[in-house]
Amino acid sequence: MPEQITDEDLALLGELGIDTAPEQGNVHSAREERIIAGFEEIERFVATHGRLPQHGEDRDIFERLYAVRLDRLRELAECRALLQARDSRGLLAAGEGANLTPTAALSDEELLASLAIETATASDITRLVHVRTREEIKSAEEIAQRTACADFAQFKPIFDQVQQQLATGERQTVKYQDNATVQQGQLFILDGQKLIVAAMGELFVGDHGRPDRRLRVIYDNATESDLLLRSLQRALNKDKASRRITEPDFGPLFASIASTDDAPTGSIYVLRSKSEHPFIAQNRAVIHKIGVTGGDVKSRLANARHDPTYLLADVEIVATFTLINLKPTHLEALLHQFFGNARLDLELHDRFGLPVKPREWFLVPLDVIEATLEKIKAGTIDQFRYDPTTASLTRR
Repeated sequence: MPEQITDEDLALLGELGIDTAPEQGNVHSAREERIIAGFEEIERFVATHGRLPQHGEDRDIFERLYAVRLDRLRELAECRALLQARDSRGLLAAGEGANLTPTAALSDEELLASLAIETATASDITRLVHVRTREEIKSAEEIAQRTACADFAQFKPIFDQVQQQLATGERQTVKYQDNATVQQGQLFILDGQKLIVAAMGELFVGDHGRPDRRLRVIYDNATESDLLLRSLQRALNKDKASRRITEPDFGPLFASIASTDDAPTGSIYVLRSKSEHPFIAQNRAVIHKIGVTGGDVKSRLANARHDPTYLLADVEIVATFTLINLKPTHLEALLHQFFGNARLDLELHDRFGLPVKPREWFLVPLDVIEATLEKIKAGTIDQFRYDPTTASLTRR
């Protein structure tokens, strides 16, 4: 029987620099070695950054890969058993709030390559489910990458106006035709959201030699994206419920030539107040009431000084326009909506001391009102808006 080596013997051999550890063979399979190597990469990431790898589109691609790998190692019991003795940092213990949802922004091949393992069996660590194809990912990325729209305040009134025009029938929605043209300023409905093409970049030759443009697209949920023109067209084609929002259809507001069958249907009138209220007196030249009537204008003004609608003062008629083949209320609603950003914000008190706030008075010069009526008559009013800062019509 060989003599037993004592602790003193081992200590002496150690002092002489002799390795007394028993020689071990390779106890791990090739697959287990790859799992261990993958886990060590995660440990190096944590040591470098002082935190766990995280999922998210804004993360570095390698961090996202490590996050996916760690999720899978946590989920599989055989991996936890293999790595538990090596897990000095407790990485395999899914802490409170840990995100165990794998990202779907990579193809099967890319994820498996990052895990450094083969797809030998359907039950091991290489089995990834619900991973999209590269084509699906590309299609989603074209639309999904949106950011908050910093200047949404200037687009919100457009969306509000469009919604109102859809409700009144001034605009319609029609099915988007495959690969139909897209122009700046046009509106669409995609995935249930309204969007406007706010800007179009320079033309360039894209994939497969086809012309393309970079767009700025604003959505009605206060986000925006800078996707390509062809990307938007593909998304509209793919969404079976996508719609194009038509331009406003105001109909024949005026008849340029009255026939024997035509008859006046009313009048547009523009009034100016004679009130001595300080603000009104100071801005009298640009404060106007825009109204319509199917009867005589003068008869409606007989009791103006007692009527809050007329600012409790006498008024003068500065312009009238006869309507042919048009319901007066239709045009009145259109004009009030068009000049809505210049509505007079003034509170008065009637003869009973009750506060009133007239709604049909606007800070708009007479010549601008006349120019607006001409645009309506020409059918081009949708190309303009009223700018109250310059008191003029400007192109959209």
